[in-house]
Amino acid sequence: MMPQTPTPRVCSHCDGFPVVHITTGSLTPDGQRRTLPATCPVCQGTGTRTTAAALVRAGK
Repeated sequence: MMPQTPTPRVCSHCDGFPVVHITTGSLTPDGQRRTLPATCPVCQGTGTRTTAAALVRAGK
């Protein structure tokens, strides 16, 4: 029998969309929009979060 691994939970802060690009409103010389990436500060761009129980086990 295979061991059960916990399924990662979706980050409640970003709802699983950890990196987004925000338009600056300006255009590049070739006409494309300039964008800046913004990464979720809670999950650091993974889109998932660990459970409290996993954090406690990791600390031991």
